Amino acid sequence: MGEIPIDYQVIMFTGKFLYSVDSKKRLSLPAELRKQLKPEANETFVLLPGVESYINIYPLDEWLKFSKVFEKLSEFDPRQSYFKRKMLEYVSEKKLDGQSRLIIPQILIDNAKIESEVMIVGQWERIELWNPKLYEELDSRYPESFAEIAKSVMHGN
Repeated sequence: MGEIPIDYQVIMFTGKFLYSVDSKKRLSLPAELRKQLKPEANETFVLLPGVESYINIYPLDEWLKFSKVFEKLSEFDPRQSYFKRKMLEYVSEKKLDGQSRLIIPQILIDNAKIESEVMIVGQWERIELWNPKLYEELDSRYPESFAEIAKSVMHGN
């Protein structure tokens, strides 16, 4: 089988990595995640707060696809307008430096309660950055087993 044409390649950020943020708020991205970047991303990422206490990181090309959702939101619907405002107020575009690091804006670090360590979690087309303690607490939020949740999610039950 030959190479998959670039138009059909799917970005797949997967895995979980424990890294450190340095004193200048720089974070090295794991090689396993960097190798998934498409050339269209131009080593550029868009960072924004998650809906919980984490940071979303989208490669530029994936952000351009995802951001179309905001075009569909009505400024005349207060809930939609509020959602759009909160999602976009701290958006920051950053390019990897020569050592494959991103500078994470302080406001995003504060919102995610990240200190010196960060849990980097692949989420298919995007990456999440978590305070490791908050990430580990996720399992305690769900009384069902992972198997029960997987069945419900995958079969719609």
